[in-house]
Amino acid sequence: MQRFLRTTVGIVLSALLCTQTLAYADQDLPDIGTTAAGTLTIDKELEYGDAYMRILRASSPIISDPVMDEYIGNLGHQLVAHANNVKTPFHFHLIRDRSVNAFAFFGGYVVANTGLFLHANNESELASVFAHEISHITQRHLARHMEAQARNTPLTIAALVGSLLLAIASPEAGIAALNATTAGSMQASINYTRSNEQEADRFGIATLARAGFNPKGMPDFFGHLADQYRYASTPPPMLLSHPLPAARLTEARDRANNYPRVSLPVSLNFHLAQARVIARYANIDSDRSLDWFARHLKKSSPILKPTIEYGEALVYIDTGKVAKAEAIMKRLLANDPYNNFYLDAASDLYSKKKEYNTALNLLQKALQRKPNNAVLTINYANILMEAQRSKEAIPILQRYTHSNPDDTVGWSLLADANASISNEKEQLAAQAELFALRADWNKAIKNYTRASQMATLGSLEQARYDARIDQLRFSQQRFAALK
Repeated sequence: MQRFLRTTVGIVLSALLCTQTLAYADQDLPDIGTTAAGTLTIDKELEYGDAYMRILRASSPIISDPVMDEYIGNLGHQLVAHANNVKTPFHFHLIRDRSVNAFAFFGGYVVANTGLFLHANNESELASVFAHEISHITQRHLARHMEAQARNTPLTIAALVGSLLLAIASPEAGIAALNATTAGSMQASINYTRSNEQEADRFGIATLARAGFNPKGMPDFFGHLADQYRYASTPPPMLLSHPLPAARLTEARDRANNYPRVSLPVSLNFHLAQARVIARYANIDSDRSLDWFARHLKKSSPILKPTIEYGEALVYIDTGKVAKAEAIMKRLLANDPYNNFYLDAASDLYSKKKEYNTALNLLQKALQRKPNNAVLTINYANILMEAQRSKEAIPILQRYTHSNPDDTVGWSLLADANASISNEKEQLAAQAELFALRADWNKAIKNYTRASQMATLGSLEQARYDARIDQLRFSQQRFAALK
C-alpha cells in the first residue's frame, strides 16, 4: 500500500544509551534493570516516550508502511516475549536512512534505520540489533544514565530529560543544553556508556537464544560491520553511538559460543523485507535497483528466487511497467496466496491497472483467513477509495483507527475518505488526530473546534467533538509540562 508511505531522517539518541561482559550463561544474568526506579517512574517514562514519538513524527515523519511495520513488529515482539524485566509496552518503527543505526528511548520505543536491511545477511543478524536495543530499555539504561548524571551535576532528572526533549524538538538548542549539563562529567558518562553497551550485548544475546534466533547473529553482524568500515574515514552512526572495540566483539563471540549451535531455515519474510527496502527505501533509482536484483538472482539459492522477483515486481509497479509486474505477481501468488508482502504489492498493481474488483477479491479471501489484519484492512479500504466507494471504506477505517489510534496511515485515509464525500466535520476530526500525533496541539484543537461549530447544537456528534477538545487540551498541558 504505497500511497501513504512516509520517510524520515533519524535522530540518534543511542549516544546517551549505551556498554562489562562476563562469560556466564543466561540463567546467571542478574536483574539489574531497576536502579532508576526511585527517581524516574515507569509511568513518567511512558509519558516521555509518547512525547518523543510525537516530536519525531513532526520533525521527520517515520515511514508508515503497513507491510514493513507488520514485519518489524512481529520480529520485535517475538524478542520481547523472551526478554527479561519487561515493564513497558514496546513499539517498533523504521526511518528511511541508508546509514546503519538503531536507537531506543523511554516508553519501549525502538527505531531502526532501513539501512540495517542493507547490511544484515539474515534475520538473526537483524534481530540481534533489535535485541540489543530492547535490552537498553528493559535494563532502563537511559534512566540509569540520567540518575548518574544527576548525582554529578546540580541539575535534576527533570532538567536532564527536558534537555533530551528539547534536543528532539530543536536539535541545536538541545545539544547545547546537554553539553552544558554534562560538561563536568564527560569521562564518567563514557565509562557508563561502555558498561551499558556491553550489558545490552549480554542481555541481547540471551534474548536472541531464547526467542529461537541464532545467538551468533550479534557477533556476526558486528564482525562484518567492523570489517566493512575498518578503514573508513567516517564510520556509520551505529559505530559512533555504539562503539565497537575489539574486546567487545571478542566478548560477544565468546558469549554466543556458550550456546548450542543453531541451524535455522531461511526466513523468506526477512528477504522480502530486504527486497522491499532496496526497491523503495534505498534512495537509488529503478535501474540500479533492478541491477542489484539481477546480480543477486544469479548467485542466490532457488529458495530466495521469489524474494528477488518480488523486489523486481515492486520496481516495475512503481515505474508503471504493470505487464512485467503482473506476470511476476501471478506466479508469486499462485505459490503463496496469503503472503501479505505479495497481497500488498498486488493491491498496488491492480490499483494502477484500475482493476479494483480483482484486488478486492484477493483481499477479501485473505481477510477471511486473517480477519482484522492491519495490512489487509488498510489495503482493502484504500482500494475501495480508489474505486470511488469511500462510503464503504469509512466504517472500516473508523474501526481501524479505533483499534490503531497511533497509525497515521489510517487517519490519513479516513480524512481523505470523508473529504471525497464532502463530510467536512469528520475530515477535520481525522486531520486533527494527525496533528495530535505530531504534537501540533493548537491545530488539532482548532480542527475539532471548527467541527463542533458545524455540528447540530446539542447533538451527540457535537458532544463527541467537545469531549475530544477537552482531552487534547489536557494532553497539551501535560506535554508542555514535560519541557
